[in-house]
Amino acid sequence: MIIWDLVVVGGGPAGLSAAHAAARAGVRTLVVERATHPRYKTCGGGLIGTSLAEVGDLIEVPAQDRTDRVTFTRDGRRAFTRRNATPLVTMIRREELDDRLRAAAVAAGAQVREGVAVRAVEQDPDGVRLRLADGEVVHARSVVGADGSSGVTARHVGVRFRQVDLGLEVELPVSDAERDRWRGRVLIDWGPVPGSYAWVFPKGDRLTVGVIAARGEGERTRAYLRDFVARLGLSGISPEHDSGHLTRCRAEDSPLRHGRVLVAGDAAGLLEPWSREGISYALRSGRLAGAAVAAGDLDGYVREVEARLAPEMRAGHRLLDVFERRPDVFHAVLASPPGWRMFVRFCQGRASFAEALDRRPVRAGLALVDRLPPVRAR
Repeated sequence: MIIWDLVVVGGGPAGLSAAHAAARAGVRTLVVERATHPRYKTCGGGLIGTSLAEVGDLIEVPAQDRTDRVTFTRDGRRAFTRRNATPLVTMIRREELDDRLRAAAVAAGAQVREGVAVRAVEQDPDGVRLRLADGEVVHARSVVGADGSSGVTARHVGVRFRQVDLGLEVELPVSDAERDRWRGRVLIDWGPVPGSYAWVFPKGDRLTVGVIAARGEGERTRAYLRDFVARLGLSGISPEHDSGHLTRCRAEDSPLRHGRVLVAGDAAGLLEPWSREGISYALRSGRLAGAAVAAGDLDGYVREVEARLAPEMRAGHRLLDVFERRPDVFHAVLASPPGWRMFVRFCQGRASFAEALDRRPVRAGLALVDRLPPVRAR
């Protein structure tokens, strides 16, 4: 019977980062992934500076575009565009990014099995047993779960979620003229549903267009996407992909570990609550999980996440709370030089929202917004 030092469940950014970190340290590592790379994954696909710093030494980033301009609108109105001297967000296709991360994990010594679904996780003091869909049992000393927020490992650990959002997205093939129109530019629209926004991300001959809002607003969210696409003059294009997914953000006291099983990325509910940016959290938490297994200190993973990622998430919840009530204030702030500089620093990975909210002027401004009446949704 083979007993792996580490089995990683899920072959996305969190799982493959964990596998790379562990295998590079000499840990005998297996990744099991239910799909086969390269596979399409619903995802905005924008890499901020924090993500680029995580993958820079692992892979050549498969950039489809590097954007230096952002157009902001408030439900289609009050448009303004800001430009930065250097790129803000690097656009990728997730199937390409994940496949390169898979190759990097294999090069570091990990083994990857694709087309393998895990149905159950069982453990005792001596190890973990993963029961696969075909009846096989895989044995491991430790497991990193990175199979998404609805996956078997999140249920096994008992992850609890504070915030659940519905994201809808279409991938639109575009003409050369449309490609030139969007090259180097992102559009972000603050939407009509409280806490919602929409985006256009250029990716060469494809545009990723999506919206996100709180779960429970499904009809309004779908209407928002239809209206947004029509407003852009893109409704006559047949999508290559038309998909939706739920993003789930962990409760602050939610567990990250149960015995020998750690959860990372979406499986742990780790993402930025306001923007719902998750790739940087997946990459960082995966690396921390793999390093903790390699060091034989599983509790160290919990400590690192609480120290490094939890403060950023708390700041994101604070921003979302204000944004839900007064999106007009956020729109105005981003039009100002200080607001734009903060946005640039976040995109480039030079500052987190937690650091921004720790500044006295920002705290004072948010306190002032708290006293304003909320904007009524239409």
